[in-house]
Amino acid sequence: MYTILGFDILTICVEVNMRCPEAESLTKIILTVFSVNGCLLDAGDKLVEPLKLTSARWQVMGAVALADKQLTAPQIAGAMGITRQGVQKQVNVMVKEGLLTLHPNSGHKKSPFIALSKLGAQVYKKVDRLQTDWANRLATGISSKDLQVTLRTLETVRERLIRNIGE
Repeated sequence: MYTILGFDILTICVEVNMRCPEAESLTKIILTVFSVNGCLLDAGDKLVEPLKLTSARWQVMGAVALADKQLTAPQIAGAMGITRQGVQKQVNVMVKEGLLTLHPNSGHKKSPFIALSKLGAQVYKKVDRLQTDWANRLATGISSKDLQVTLRTLETVRERLIRNIGE
């Protein structure tokens, strides 16, 4: 931590109600993440549109496909950072379309486990191929080191938000 005339910069910033340099940078990152989120949803919608999906459906399918255990709608919502109601809406539609199946949850009768159907698994494989090509193009020119630092930083911010640090 930096000091000025023996005073901690963070303490000075708090006392005069201004952002320290790190908080200023974090604020810029947060605003960029908001913008990137919108761009990702738009790009995702375009990417999976040929498969008659949306980014919202893709998020739910991805959570189910990539989980190492069976998930319920609330668990998918928590993993993906979206509302339970939003997940449930997508699940209901995808069950009707034959992309997902519901399985009894002995621990909670009103919250069944969600799984990809055979058709859903086939569609998700196609999504994964599209996403792989897209991610390879998007990553061109960005160093692996920069991507790893970005990932670690965003994971740290997420963990602190989950623990309610900064409120």
